[in-house]
Formats: sequence, structure tokens, C-alpha cells
Amino acid sequence: MAKLNGSHGFSTIAIHAGEGPDPATNAHNTPIYQTSTYAFETLEAKQAAAESNGHFYTRNSNPTTRALETKIAALEGAEAALAGASGMAVISATLLTLLHQGDHVVYSGEVYHYALEFFEQRAEHYGIDTSAVDITDLEAVRAAIRPETKVLYCEFLSNPRIQVADIPALVNIAREHDLTFVVDNTFTSPYLFRPLEHGVDLSIHSATKYLCGHGDAIAGTVAGSAELIERIHDTLVVLGSCISPFNSWLILRGVRTLELRMERHCANALALAEFLDRQPEVERVNYAGLPHHPGHALARDMLGGRYGGMLSFMAPDTDYANQLANALHLADHGVSLGDVFTLVWPNREDPLVRVSVGCETTDDLVADFEQAFEAVSSMPDYALVRQMSK
Repeated sequence: MAKLNGSHGFSTIAIHAGEGPDPATNAHNTPIYQTSTYAFETLEAKQAAAESNGHFYTRNSNPTTRALETKIAALEGAEAALAGASGMAVISATLLTLLHQGDHVVYSGEVYHYALEFFEQRAEHYGIDTSAVDITDLEAVRAAIRPETKVLYCEFLSNPRIQVADIPALVNIAREHDLTFVVDNTFTSPYLFRPLEHGVDLSIHSATKYLCGHGDAIAGTVAGSAELIERIHDTLVVLGSCISPFNSWLILRGVRTLELRMERHCANALALAEFLDRQPEVERVNYAGLPHHPGHALARDMLGGRYGGMLSFMAPDTDYANQLANALHLADHGVSLGDVFTLVWPNREDPLVRVSVGCETTDDLVADFEQAFEAVSSMPDYALVRQMSK
């Protein structure tokens, strides 16, 4: 295994951390330890493995998964990390570890759909009270906190309108009230932003997205102090939400190219956002890289001039949004994100279109959206839209 230190760059850590020649076979690539259990010569040996954090059942731990967790901890700058079966598995295990009957959580009103469902519909079953806030309104955040509040939860860049959370200011609020601050950082990945470096307690990712990067595995990760991660691990084990060794291996493979992919995601998203911003049919583009975005200055300072691969925009109406998505040749309808393929998802409730910008050649991607706008605008119902907007 390579000896890493604080002077190594992101990609070096992404490639080498947690991995090395397999001690049993000298295989250069980390093996997929596709086993449910582990055999021991004696009961005492099994007990020793369990007590020493060794492997005795894959729901509890697995060598392939351990390699992934070590890598994520190194990339996050964390004492420890935990991988689970999905992003929601990790979110649920984290919240059920930190919150108990009678506790209260303050959360951003704009988060991933199923996280929102947990707060709005499931938390009450556990006796947990919740308050949704506009996470960009710091006074509203302060006003929502009660004596029984235990957790502050948000996404750094929100899904789907790309609100930018002021993480340093929120860290201060959390510390003032002795709250555990949990940030879902899926939209930026550890390459662009590492919440723990700014004082956040726990950084969560749907590893299905940018960490994997290829749309072929579902997983989640959480990173933080060893004490918190051990507690969340115990909850995850009880919930039975362990990640499969094969998916751990797929995420390991994906993370190695994270820097390369994120650079292209960012470049493509900025180019596409600028194109969309010029279209007369588009009322608003939500992308933090645009100077007129309300969170642009904050995102610039936090992200160093790169703004991720996620954007959304408002079409004239929901039918137009659907027709536009149908007219694209290089982008498919898809509810996920962070893939090397560009994915679009028109919202059913309003004419918002979310775009997960992929790694295609930039000019090809912009040209595809350009022909799609032209195709829809030539339809009888929308032929006057462009003329009236010019």
C-alpha cells in the first residue's frame, strides 16, 4: 500500500488511499470479497476478530468495503467513514443515531425528495419533531432552534434549485447551540468541497452519484469523527443496510477518476448554463457559476471558481419542458445524477428542468440543447414564444 501524507494531491489520494496489492494473492486491484461470512478455526478466533474490528460477517464489515471507507475518510479529511447500501440508508442511519424521542431537528426545506419525506412523514413515528427552514435565511435558522434541537441538516448545493448554504455561518450557529451539523455534499463531491474542513460534523454523499460516476452502483457514505461513525455504524448494522462488496468495488473504481470527471462536469455545466441563460424561452437558470445567481459570491469563495455539474432552469411551461427533454439526442430522461452521461429530469409540478451535466464533449452538448430549443420552438404551440421574447 502506498504511503500517503498531507502533501499528496487529491487524485493521488483518490487512487491510492485504502488500496494496495492484496496480501493473500498480490492482486494489484482490490478484490471483490463476495462473501457473506468468514470462517474461523475456533470460536475464540471469531470472538477475537469481532472484538478487534476484524471481519466476521459482511453486514458488519467486509475487506472491499473497508478499502472504500478508508479512501472516503482520506478524501474527506475525516477520522473515519462508513459506506451503506444507498444514500438514504446512510441518511436514515445517521438521523436515527443522532435523534431520539422528544428531540427536534432543523432542516433545509429544499433537500433530496426522500430525505424530505423522512423529515415530513417518518420522523414523527419516532417521536422526533422537525422544522423546515429556508437555509439561506440565517435568521430563520436561528429562530427555528429550540432547547430540544439536536441536529441541523442541509445540502450545500440544494436539489433541485441550487441554493447555496453558507456553511461557515451555519457552523457558527450549530456551535452556539451545541447542535450536530450534518451536510449532504452529494452535488459537489469531496473534490470540490470538504465540509469537515469548515467545521461540519458529518459529511454525507449519495455515492451513487459523483463518487461512482458511471450510473452502475447504488451506495451512500458518511464521514466524520471516529466516535460518531462508530455509533452510526451500529445503527446501520441493526437496520441491515449494508452495502454489497460488489458495489463497494464499483465505487472504489469510480472514485479513482473523480478529479478528472469533476473538471469536465464543471466546465460543461458552466458552458451549458451560459447558453441557457441566453435563451429567450428560459426565465431563470439556477447555476451558482452565473454571476447573477444569489449565491454566486459565496459559492465562488467556497468552491474556488468551480461550481459543480448540476443546474436547473425554468421552461415556459411543463409541456415545453417535456418536449425539450424529448428533443435531446445526447441527454436521456433520468432521475439520478453525477453520471458521465448527461441526464435531464423535467419536474411534474412546475416547468423546472433539472440537468445533471455529463462529460460529453462540451460543444456537442451545447449544440444538442440548441437543436432541441429550435425543434420545440418550431412547434405550432410555441412558434410565437421565441418571436415575442426577442
